[in-house]
Amino acid sequence: MIAEANPVVRPDPVRTAVVVAAAPSQTAQGGEFLTFRLGAEEYGIAILRVQEIRSYEPPTRIANAPSFIKGVVNLRGVIVPIIDLRLKLGCDSVEYNTFTVVVVLNVRGRVVGAVVDSVSDVLELGKDQIKPAPELNSSVDARFITGIGAVKTAGGGDDGKDAERMLILMDIEGLMGSADMGLMND
Repeated sequence: MIAEANPVVRPDPVRTAVVVAAAPSQTAQGGEFLTFRLGAEEYGIAILRVQEIRSYEPPTRIANAPSFIKGVVNLRGVIVPIIDLRLKLGCDSVEYNTFTVVVVLNVRGRVVGAVVDSVSDVLELGKDQIKPAPELNSSVDARFITGIGAVKTAGGGDDGKDAERMLILMDIEGLMGSADMGLMND
């Protein structure tokens, strides 16, 4: 049986974390994850990569940039590239609304913004709640999926019984640092 994940309460609505290099196997060991939605799916990334969460504001477009790079914003004197994760991951494009936010990340010493539909919460997952990433055929790029988190939701089922929500756990550092993103130097 899977234990229920406890939300981590943060007093400040803008969640900030000190950036510390996480071990590559952090997902397998569990830890705290910021959960967010892209379309109907819920994703999780290591909270230690998150610098802050900001409301969405249209960025300044960069000529000849790939469609998933929405542009750049000036964040307290730092020029930050903004990536729309829905477009990057091949999700259906959704309208920008009041729930749309930019998760500002610190990846390999570089600040990058990721547009997501909404932020859910911060969850602490134990290693027993994380299953290995599924092996998919070669037409699906699952390089950046590190595991699937199973979170029990009390009374969340259609019949009022406990339900299980699935979180797709992502290697956000690997995704943002991939060669096709063109954001990081190796």
